[in-house]
Amino acid sequence: MRERLDCAILLTECTVSWVEPLLGQHAGGRLHIHALEEIIDIDAEGATQALSGVGMALRRFDACIVPVWPASLPWARISLSQSIGRLHTPVIVLAHELSTAGLYDLHQLGVADFLRTPFCSHEARLRIERLLDGRRMSRPASESAHLVAEAPRNGTPSGAEGLPYSMDGSEQGSWDLDAYAVAAASRCSSASESFQEAKRRVIERFERAYINAALGRHGGNIAMAARAAKKHRRAFWALMRKHEISAEPYRRRAQEFSAKCQAIVAQRSHMEHV
Repeated sequence: MRERLDCAILLTECTVSWVEPLLGQHAGGRLHIHALEEIIDIDAEGATQALSGVGMALRRFDACIVPVWPASLPWARISLSQSIGRLHTPVIVLAHELSTAGLYDLHQLGVADFLRTPFCSHEARLRIERLLDGRRMSRPASESAHLVAEAPRNGTPSGAEGLPYSMDGSEQGSWDLDAYAVAAASRCSSASESFQEAKRRVIERFERAYINAALGRHGGNIAMAARAAKKHRRAFWALMRKHEISAEPYRRRAQEFSAKCQAIVAQRSHMEHV
């Protein structure tokens, strides 16, 4: 896995206030998010060409995040339709309160992947890593295992970081999960470690990563995270206690984000009535 990923984020006037806090280092310094210099006014003439216009600047980044919420969805549709296919850098949409239909439209326009708010840096790093390693699908399993062989023993924290597969359970992420399993098994079998001990370690890391990812996706709401995981709330809570995971940081992040969004809506409403 890469030591550092550099990701650009496209700022618009209607998203800058809640996107700016995401700038900087994340995931223990393994993910760096940089703002592109220009802040786009989506109502200005030519605003839909802004994304395609920064194609050259994006070449030095591993991915480009485009924040989209309902107010900017029309602009995003047109911008993506004009730029996808011309850009060499994968585009990831950071979706806030978008409907399934809205997500589907963006997917049809060629978006490489999606992130949902509240933003989870570990999930973002994993998804970008998955995009960059997408070509591994055409490689033999032995080579794939070599690419991720360091994952089980790199001292990852008790979050989603360090597990090179999708946490959404989708079929698209199944190949990464297979590659991780091959790498973990190959690494453990070559060490003086029993089958049971190796299995215990891998399952323990998976449980930690899954619980953190589920809480992050649902803003620290344990009941919703448990329901999405198809586990009883008590069983989910038991796993949280087992791995000493607290939902409070995720709740606080979700509350802060909600407060910022409300402030933006209030400001826009005030501007419209002036």
